[in-house]
Amino acid sequence: MLTEDLLSVARGERMADLVLKNARVINVFSGSIEVTNIAVYNGYIVGLGDYAGFIEHDLEEKYVAPGFIDGHVHIESSMLLPHNFGRVVIRWGTTTVVTDPHEIANVLGLDGIRLMVASAELGPVDIKFMAPSCVPATDMETAGASLGTIEISELLKYSEVIGLAEMMNFPGVVNGNPDTLGKLEAAIGKPIDGHAPGLTGKGLNAYIAAGIRSDHECTSAMEAIEKLRAGMYIMIREGSTAKNLAAILPAVNSLNSARFMIVTDDMHPEDLLDGHLNLNLKKAVELGLDPVTAVKMVTINPAQYFGLRDVGAIAPGYQADIVVLEDLTGFKPHRVYKKGVVVARVGKPEKEWPVENFPVMTSMNVSLPDRPFEIRAREDTVKVIEIVPGQIVTRKMYAKSRVKDDLAVADTAKDILKIAVVERHTGLGNIGLGFVHGFGLTRGAIASSVAHDSHNIIVIGTDDADMEAAVREIIKMGGGISVADQGMITASLPLPVAGLMSGSDPEAVVEQMLELKKAAAQLGCKLEEPFMVMSFLSLPVIPELKLTDKGLVDVNRFKFVPLFGKG
Repeated sequence: MLTEDLLSVARGERMADLVLKNARVINVFSGSIEVTNIAVYNGYIVGLGDYAGFIEHDLEEKYVAPGFIDGHVHIESSMLLPHNFGRVVIRWGTTTVVTDPHEIANVLGLDGIRLMVASAELGPVDIKFMAPSCVPATDMETAGASLGTIEISELLKYSEVIGLAEMMNFPGVVNGNPDTLGKLEAAIGKPIDGHAPGLTGKGLNAYIAAGIRSDHECTSAMEAIEKLRAGMYIMIREGSTAKNLAAILPAVNSLNSARFMIVTDDMHPEDLLDGHLNLNLKKAVELGLDPVTAVKMVTINPAQYFGLRDVGAIAPGYQADIVVLEDLTGFKPHRVYKKGVVVARVGKPEKEWPVENFPVMTSMNVSLPDRPFEIRAREDTVKVIEIVPGQIVTRKMYAKSRVKDDLAVADTAKDILKIAVVERHTGLGNIGLGFVHGFGLTRGAIASSVAHDSHNIIVIGTDDADMEAAVREIIKMGGGISVADQGMITASLPLPVAGLMSGSDPEAVVEQMLELKKAAAQLGCKLEEPFMVMSFLSLPVIPELKLTDKGLVDVNRFKFVPLFGKG
């Protein structure tokens, strides 16, 4: 980047490639807003002030911010490959993303991460990777891969991998588990992200003393303040599922705001078509946050935390990633520049991106026996996973089992449906069986290969035949989401990339997702996001009762429990 020509332009002796005139620049260093000109050469900002350029754009005193940085996101949750994800978010001003690819790592291991890196190189956004720290998340489910200290050490050699991703195993850290500490030691000198919901006191001290410097799991201002005082950067999460902005913003003030970031964590494709970090900025300002402070929380703050030295500011020597905004209330991007080139105007790409024939890697090694979902009745009482509206936590409830021909079956009158998790990675044939309350299906079945964190196939239905039809459709597609009714598939979305992502553009994925939701509603489903809710029912680290391919898990006791009987 540094050349004599660049310095000559910076000194005003040569013409710049581009000059953005009359820009109301948000200075993330001084906190001020200044009307000036921005000179760009070879994709970098070389100066602010009186410059001339071969191309000049008069911004008519519109606001100009650095390109937005999402400091924590799992791209797989968008069901889009990284290059297609980038093509959506850049429309809304996001020019850099830091991602934890632990979803695909649980399915395909290092090969999956390499696939994500290759895809990222095709897109318009700079995507930086964190090495997944907890693959698999637990030994209570069957994952497709395992990443130990050796694999993480290898990943950290990649130039695209800048640190260690969220350390979910906080008990392992606090208690000094050797394998866990080995992963942390491998990342010494690099950013290490945390994941420690509710951790406090001396346990929190031990967790931070191990080198972990951020947390995105705070759900209250009090929790954020304790972690901040102990030295952590706080990532305020506001995504499609978890929304913590309103609860945590009261902790932010003029003295500590440099230690806060706004991130998304998980974003669904239909939400991305409406906006990204720009909508979080809008909400933050509506909640009373100073607009310049808000901008700093998605630009210079994450850039400094992650050591990204050439992004996050409008200043000499920084990459010309620039967002032109109509105002600092709606944060609607008028124009987006990436390395000095216009890539989007008013939420639309400057030009259509070419269709990429990207190679896919699937993982669908399933052994499905005859009558796979039969449950032999053993006692009158069964444990049932109860959905908590708007939450990924569940409750444990008990119900009288409905028995037919010595088999425990769904009871649609009481909204007690059958649920199963089918192992899809090794062909072992594991199938976890149980019951769930809260979906409201009166007929048919829904199924998905998106099931956190190990992503086995999860299916919920009113009868075994439709459950089997839905699962077989997913196997046939090489992964995806399906809805079955009376033995017929009424809607489906292929996700052939690890059973998690589509190779299609976001508009096509959203259209198919809307059809799936419509089909589920026609079966009687009363949830707005049935597939998202279903995807967390196999996550055995979130209370209270969950189901994996190995069986029913009482998360509070962290042990398997029988389906029948109390206790």
